Amino acid sequence: MSTLFTKIINREIPGDIVYEDEHVVAFRDIVPQAPVHIIIVTRAEISGIASLPASGDHLYLLNAAKTIAEQQGLNNGFRLVINQGEDGGQTVDHLHVHLLGGRPLAWPPG
Repeated sequence: MSTLFTKIINREIPGDIVYEDEHVVAFRDIVPQAPVHIIIVTRAEISGIASLPASGDHLYLLNAAKTIAEQQGLNNGFRLVINQGEDGGQTVDHLHVHLLGGRPLAWPPG
């Protein structure tokens, strides 16, 4: 069964897509936690970071985040968040990175 994110990738449901390449699609979060809150999703349906194989080049998520942060003008900094599992706050079982910025971000996050 397709995840919510797969449906956005496939344009079955709307999403404010800001970036895409052969590995990822990125779109604005519908409940933003910062002025810039973009979700970067793998095109492949990988349930989470714990499901990534031990070997392989998975830097495409980080490379996309860097590119998007530059495009969004996040010159003063930004935060990347990957949630894993229920206790980690993951609500969609599809590997994704939250790119947050546009204001000072406090620590700890919550």
